[in-house]
Amino acid sequence: MGGGALSKAPLAATTATPAERLRTLLAAADSLRLRTTRHRADLIGRHSLDADGLLRVALPAHAELARHLLDTGEVPALVEITDLAPVPARHRVRARATLTGWLTLDDLDGGDVTAFLALATADLVDADGDATVDPDDLAAADPDPLAPYEADLLRHLYAAHPETLGGLTRLVPADRRAGAGRVHPLRLDRHGIVLRLEVPEGHRDVRLAFAEPLTGPDDVGAGLSRLLGGEPGCPTCVHPHP
Repeated sequence: MGGGALSKAPLAATTATPAERLRTLLAAADSLRLRTTRHRADLIGRHSLDADGLLRVALPAHAELARHLLDTGEVPALVEITDLAPVPARHRVRARATLTGWLTLDDLDGGDVTAFLALATADLVDADGDATVDPDDLAAADPDPLAPYEADLLRHLYAAHPETLGGLTRLVPADRRAGAGRVHPLRLDRHGIVLRLEVPEGHRDVRLAFAEPLTGPDDVGAGLSRLLGGEPGCPTCVHPHP
């Protein structure tokens, strides 16, 4: 679950709450680390999120943790998730989440033992700040509608549309672009797109906000087009961090 230290350079705040940001991270993640007092498991493609935010995992029935869970019914557990930028930017760690609770046996499904995490605590560290999320707030939160598609959309933008990325970069005020080398699309959500500008002393992150929140991946092209139709440095759509 590596990727380096989390960049603490703050992004402009979005309207997403910590619970929504954590729910989005859980919905988009394809891997997690599961720890108990006796076992550790790195799971890839073996977790899901219920409509009410309940985290479920599928453990190979032959795994020691699965056998232990079959014997005990539940065990205290810690879940760690690291969110990495899907493009080759510096400091790719975008967020980290830590969940604790009771891993509870659900079912024996073919070759897997399924279980759910009865959540006790949830903590999120991302560029918008550090937050403790109440389990009830997490259950009530909605994930960002772009979450399942964000990685592919950013990779496609970076690899196939340099002209669009260049146009977005020109929307960044000149003082924020000064000295910048490579530019990467770092994050995409319903509220806007975040660009990472690499500079000799590190990097600068700048959010370009959509005029209105998007409702799904089919709106991304139109949202970016509306941004590109604006004036460079427009104060209504550009939010540099301090």
